[in-house]
Amino acid sequence: MTIPFNRPYMVGKELDYIIQAKQGNMLAGDGPFTKRCHQWIETNTSCAKALLTHSCTAALEMAALLLDIKPGDEIIMPSFTFVSTANAFVLRGGVPVFVDIREDTLNLDERLIEAAITTRTKAIVPVHYAGVACEMDTIMDIAVRHGLRVVEDAAQGVMSKYKGKALGSIGDFGAFSFHETKNVISGEGGALLVNDKSAALRAEIIREKGTDRSRFFRGEVDKYTWQEVGSSFLPGELIAAFLWAQLEESETITARRLHSWEHYHAALASLESKGVLRRPVVPDACQHNAHMYYVLLAPGINRQQVLAELKRNQINSVFHYVPLHSSPAGLRYGRAHGELNWTVTQSERLVRLPMFVGLEESQQDRVVDIFARATS
Repeated sequence: MTIPFNRPYMVGKELDYIIQAKQGNMLAGDGPFTKRCHQWIETNTSCAKALLTHSCTAALEMAALLLDIKPGDEIIMPSFTFVSTANAFVLRGGVPVFVDIREDTLNLDERLIEAAITTRTKAIVPVHYAGVACEMDTIMDIAVRHGLRVVEDAAQGVMSKYKGKALGSIGDFGAFSFHETKNVISGEGGALLVNDKSAALRAEIIREKGTDRSRFFRGEVDKYTWQEVGSSFLPGELIAAFLWAQLEESETITARRLHSWEHYHAALASLESKGVLRRPVVPDACQHNAHMYYVLLAPGINRQQVLAELKRNQINSVFHYVPLHSSPAGLRYGRAHGELNWTVTQSERLVRLPMFVGLEESQQDRVVDIFARATS
């Protein structure tokens, strides 16, 4: 039987909650389920304000608006990331400055950030790859010393922590994704985490088409009006109802994924010792969420042949990002700082294995067995 790369997981209460939302005659955004999701995120991350969005991309776009990104402003980020990380700032005229990643975690190399700072630098955007935290102490120290803002792209980081702090809650702003490929899902969806209390009200306004509509519904103003540039970033209540069911079971979801992650990690240890691959590295300061299990093939092993052999055996395995700095849009809108050697090397070696709640150990053993044959 085919082993899919991903299978969206439903906890069982999603449709019941959607029906409740319909019966409550509240289908537009910011209803009771949205408020529950906001409260959960604020409680579990200690952020000052959480705001559901229709995607993580939308949350990053809100962050760019909140930072008042102007044409020519530079934003330091990794090239090894999804296009949304750059797009959100390019839409405001910002210039992505791509910095190399670390060899071990594939996260933004904090040691290279300072040399990339110019008089135009406005922000740093660390991306927590695979739910494993960047070295945030160093990044925040650099930001403070240079007067820069930090936006955490924690799309893959729900339920992950750095030194006990939830990812997304450390910088000025954080962005979550609840896309169906993530751990906790709502099909499409995301959230902006506002950690700067002084920016909370403005974030509300930007999210509500640039109006103070939320204040009106709280009875703080007698009418709502257009206050500044914004857009419609909030999701409908049916999405929030689905998400609430997932958030209620987030600890169980994370535990089940961690079990599968550990099974892969143990099963692949012998191949690592033979020099065939390198398993993921998780620093001691990081509590990850088992968002994905990837391996880095040894030089000389043909990745396309490995993927083809897995596919021939009905195992859906994939590579990941094509580095942004080498893409047509990346060349047009951004610039690379340095050679980005690890970005290129690791992106060409990486293979992601099937990972989802419900993945059986026997299926994982089959994946490892076929993988071992494909790399022998």
